Amino acid sequence: MLNNGTKLSMDGRGGWRDNVFVERVWRTIKYERVYLRAYETVRPARQDIAQYIDWYNQDRDHSSLGNKTPEQVWQEGTPTFRLAA
Repeated sequence: MLNNGTKLSMDGRGGWRDNVFVERVWRTIKYERVYLRAYETVRPARQDIAQYIDWYNQDRDHSSLGNKTPEQVWQEGTPTFRLAA
């Protein structure tokens, strides 16, 4: 693998901590959506998960974010000239 010009994604400083955030998000998606559904094929699963991620980011309040949505927090931290683009 390394002989083909690819690089390892971990820099050695964080190690296991590099993926904690992503693992927690996917755990939430699995327990709050995927495990509660019986998808017939991959297509409806992708559509439903995409819909859930939109809801999670745009409409679901997060107590760790002061009962704001991730989108609200992102917009508050983004300069206005970037929002107009």
